[in-house]
Amino acid sequence: MHNIITLFFSFIVALLITVEPLQADIYFYTDKNGVRHFTNAPTSSKYKPYAREPRRRRPTTWRAYNNKKYDNIITMASQNSGVSFPLIKAIIRAESGFNPRAVSKKGALGLMQLMPENVRLLRIRDPFDPWENIMGGTQFFKKQLRHYNGEVKLALAAYNAGPNAVDHYKGIPPYKETQNYVKKVIHFYKAYKK
Repeated sequence: MHNIITLFFSFIVALLITVEPLQADIYFYTDKNGVRHFTNAPTSSKYKPYAREPRRRRPTTWRAYNNKKYDNIITMASQNSGVSFPLIKAIIRAESGFNPRAVSKKGALGLMQLMPENVRLLRIRDPFDPWENIMGGTQFFKKQLRHYNGEVKLALAAYNAGPNAVDHYKGIPPYKETQNYVKKVIHFYKAYKK
């Protein structure tokens, strides 16, 4: 009897270990002006499935994605914008870990984790397209860099928390997430510069 109970509990533990994590599917609709709206939590029947996140048994980390796969696009974005290649690559690594289909809890999309309102402002048709995402994200970052007179840390803080927060606090906002984000990107940036 003891062996049967042990076997039963072992089976339950094995079953629980193989349960898949929650996934985030993306939905969209196109409004009357031709603007696409994306969400991971549709609020009406207007939204249709756009992308289904692959079902995995184990969560992936940035190491699971090829960190050189987008180097050609990053090079072109760097040449077009004047933002350094290592800095763009560091932002992508910190934002999405090179996952082109990444979606954050706040709804940020793709490699450079663009918020839906920025996707609209940048006129990006498909935020999961690596070319559009990197080109658009780099232009958005360049705008922050210009606004903060080339101060990389302030531009990164604005990229993460928004320029209003940086302007309000006259520096990197006292948000732990933003402070950690700036440190992380700078760390990756120094590593890619070598």
